[in-house]
Amino acid sequence: MATVPRSSALLISSSALFTVRRRTSIAALRTHGPESNAGGRSLAAFLPGQPSSWLRWRTWCSCTQPHGMAASAAEAIPTPTPTPSSPSPSPPSDPIKDAADALDIRVGRIIKAWRHPEADSLYVEEVDVGEDEPRTICSGLVNYIPLDHLQDIKVVVLANLKPRNMRGIKSYGMLMAASDASHESVELLIPPEGSVPGERIWFGTEEEKEQQAEAATPNQVQKKKIWENVQPHLKTTDTCIAVLGSSPMRTAAGVVVSRSLKNANIS
Repeated sequence: MATVPRSSALLISSSALFTVRRRTSIAALRTHGPESNAGGRSLAAFLPGQPSSWLRWRTWCSCTQPHGMAASAAEAIPTPTPTPSSPSPSPPSDPIKDAADALDIRVGRIIKAWRHPEADSLYVEEVDVGEDEPRTICSGLVNYIPLDHLQDIKVVVLANLKPRNMRGIKSYGMLMAASDASHESVELLIPPEGSVPGERIWFGTEEEKEQQAEAATPNQVQKKKIWENVQPHLKTTDTCIAVLGSSPMRTAAGVVVSRSLKNANIS
């Protein structure tokens, strides 16, 4: 019969005891569940003499998942990454509307008007456009509007054109009017009642007034041909409202109109 050295016997006994302890703890936990303290009491019954702290550690150790399983489970469930909210895209810009917003179109009031002494087809008007002094404006309206119809009326003035010499008199703006296709009928545009001389006119809704750009300088208007690009898009509707495309010409008091010309050009 083979003889086992004492040290080896102690090692075998310790291994066997560890195996018994492990199996016992697992069996106890299966019986009472991992959330219960009964597993610890069962181990104490099977393994008398062990410190309670050791038993608690063994109970916790037995109810945990094998190393690596928790990490694998966490990796299997991806954590959603919050997506930063992007700002709503702004509506596309309309180059014609942008150009029209650069025009300095104002409410004016004709203080007085007379025939140009050197040109049969021209009137000369003094127009209040909200500045310290009235502007002198020449207009080719003699063949369309009687002189007495131009006294003390409100009009629409394009105010940031470069001054032009009109037969010896410098003109500082243009009175805006509607005309039919044959240019036989011409009517000055009429601001709504309550409009104030000097008030800047815009195109669009009431809210779009706040978005109106600063007026271009006369040099910019000429160099960039702003008026030439905008003018073909100005007209009156079938209800005589002055519009740019579908955007009405507007003051704080309402929309600008012609007296009777429908679907007419504006210049």
